[in-house]
Amino acid sequence: MSFSALQLSETILKTITDLGYIQPTPIQEKAIPVILSGENLIAAAQTGTGKTASFALPILQMLDTKRKLRGKRIRALILVPTRELAVQVEKSFITYGQDISLSTMAMYGGVDSSEQKQRLINGIDVLIATPGRLLDLAHQRSLHFDELEVLVLDEADRMLDMGFIGDLNKIIERLPEDRQNLLFSATISSEVRTLAKRSIYKPVEISIKQGKTTAAKIEQWLVTVDKGNKSALLSHLIKEQEWEQALIFIETKQGAAKLVSQLAKRGISAESIHGDRTQAVRENILADFKSGKIKFLIATGVASRGLDIENLSRVVNYDLPDKVEDYIHRIGRTGRAGAIGEAISFVAKDNFRNLCAIESRVGHVITRKTFEGFEVKKTVPISILNYVPKNKRI
Repeated sequence: MSFSALQLSETILKTITDLGYIQPTPIQEKAIPVILSGENLIAAAQTGTGKTASFALPILQMLDTKRKLRGKRIRALILVPTRELAVQVEKSFITYGQDISLSTMAMYGGVDSSEQKQRLINGIDVLIATPGRLLDLAHQRSLHFDELEVLVLDEADRMLDMGFIGDLNKIIERLPEDRQNLLFSATISSEVRTLAKRSIYKPVEISIKQGKTTAAKIEQWLVTVDKGNKSALLSHLIKEQEWEQALIFIETKQGAAKLVSQLAKRGISAESIHGDRTQAVRENILADFKSGKIKFLIATGVASRGLDIENLSRVVNYDLPDKVEDYIHRIGRTGRAGAIGEAISFVAKDNFRNLCAIESRVGHVITRKTFEGFEVKKTVPISILNYVPKNKRI
């Protein structure tokens, strides 16, 4: 199917053609006609599947009118879990809407709110916001929702994981009932479904099957390693395999700082981002990583979603995440837009249950590699895809 079959306007079609888009992804093919028809939608799709374009393109088309906003009003609200994702989604709207005269703004905490308040004075067509900062400015009467036409809950599962359910309920209570509602989530958990029932009337449901999007373009492999040898193994791989760049995920900010220091002692320069670093510092580091000035970036879970780094060839799970969804989103930072990516995981014996859950999700046992000098003392058993922890067995 071509984009021209999706009822998109000539203006939008010209823009995406100029950007090199040829065929819609499965989520775009299914979601765009539903959104253009004005129906409510719940969509399950992994990261890296073209999800943002699936709602940005039709929203831009629907808002492409000569309507003039009143001050402090917005027409479309996209709620996202992190600052990084807010910035990324705004860039997508700007890119796709380059031939449409609509205003956009990413609004998030961690920065002075005065500039955001100033921009809201004349109204904003498309506002991409994190829940906390949005509520804060709403309480200050810096914006009003009475002209809102479309609400998007992007990465709803992540917002609930981060404890935003209270803020989301408060926001939804303030919105006009006559609006279109779109919910996108990697997984439709019982919590996500409860949120949807409370806020979305008679939605169309779309689900893009899990697992297939990662397997096709991301080479996944792992190394079993004793915990005390992780930093030495990482240094070995960087040097011996001549890695040009890698995004390395770790669980704690203390661990991130320690790993930067350990790599430096071995002659490898790296930087780290985590929730305690200011927004300005994080943006500068990310810009340097995207440009190639920084070769190795160590990130806590704050960066697992929302990062869109062109041609990122490699992701490393230095610490294997507890949740399967986090693994999927982490490795989704590579292999984007049809490119080939590589995802490497360090797995200690304590990670066995998490490994089994991950392999059950992706549908295959992940290839194991060994490296001389890094033999393990604590063997990690070979996984079985139907493994069930003892406390959950009948």
